[in-house]
Amino acid sequence: MNHKTFIPIAALAVAALGCGQTVPEKFVVTGKAAERLMDFSSINLATAQQLAETCEGLVANRNGGHTIIVLDHDGNHVYLDRMDGLGYTNIVTAEMKARTALLAKRPSKYYMNQLVHDPSDIYTQNELNLYAVAGGLPIIINKQLIGAIGVGGFGPNPPIWSDEICARTSLEKVLGMPQPALLEDLPAHHASPGRFAATKTPTTNLPSDAVIGAKGNRVFDANQISLAAAKKIGMGCRAFASSKGATMSLYVLDTAGEMIHMERMDGQGPLEIKSALLKAQTSLRLREPTTQRWNEVKTAPHDPSRSSAIYHFFLEPGGIPIVVDGQMIGAVGVSGLDASDGTGDTMDESCATEGLKAAFGEHVALPSAGPGAPPPAEHRP
Repeated sequence: MNHKTFIPIAALAVAALGCGQTVPEKFVVTGKAAERLMDFSSINLATAQQLAETCEGLVANRNGGHTIIVLDHDGNHVYLDRMDGLGYTNIVTAEMKARTALLAKRPSKYYMNQLVHDPSDIYTQNELNLYAVAGGLPIIINKQLIGAIGVGGFGPNPPIWSDEICARTSLEKVLGMPQPALLEDLPAHHASPGRFAATKTPTTNLPSDAVIGAKGNRVFDANQISLAAAKKIGMGCRAFASSKGATMSLYVLDTAGEMIHMERMDGQGPLEIKSALLKAQTSLRLREPTTQRWNEVKTAPHDPSRSSAIYHFFLEPGGIPIVVDGQMIGAVGVSGLDASDGTGDTMDESCATEGLKAAFGEHVALPSAGPGAPPPAEHRP
């Protein structure tokens, strides 16, 4: 079979996959984006965002907060929101719940209930990387798995409210179809933890729409970037990418390196997603745009002080520390823009820059030199 005859046959195979799906198109990646992924059954960005924002609205009415993460059926990040004031465990456990639901294709509460019956089962669950806490649900439409949702951060009080109730209610509202009944809430013993609290709430001089401010008394950091600001960065970058006929993956991290917001536009694959996170992490550690060290490596490739391998840096354009009125409050990483003129790398940084401008205007520090220009001497280590 020569190359010319192979292409149309492959295209027909992809088209056949698309025709065979049983999930309404409004919930999954379609068209050219699905062809690029060779997958017509993966939850799309619009649905993932609606699920997260529905859950946020529900818990806000109860004066609480959640971290909500949505994974596609391959376990890739699609969307994440961490509401203000939540800490490390509220983030990582939401993802662990989602991954448990995805792996087992059943609610994560199933394994929590198993431990109530047989505590020794925890050894088996640990070996299988299962997280036995309620809050993770598979996302299934017409018997087709399209992803998973994990919710964390709210003290359980079933049947009034819990992480799992927020996840299930959001699925019903967004998908417009009944969801399986929640599993029984079996009684479990929980020791009363000691309380640790500061006597004063943290303060900040930064714009109130940029940081969590006094709401940060649970994390003792008033200068942590707010979810509202992080989402503005995402929307600004998303608009830029769309205007270029491109797509992108984006992460916004706080100064501890934990995720505040993440979004993956339809058609982005695992490599684009991972590299966006690495760019955000690198710019956070360096406290400078990834282009700065990237340019230095290009001009002095054999200088070990600028080696990316030694420091585990990911030196491609698209990572920028978020500095507002001179105060670093987080970092953003963007990847996946692919321009036909070969300027994809520079577009990643431009996308991040547009997002920062949309969120903070003149208050934010931006890269002053474009890719390819040497960095100022005073910025070199």
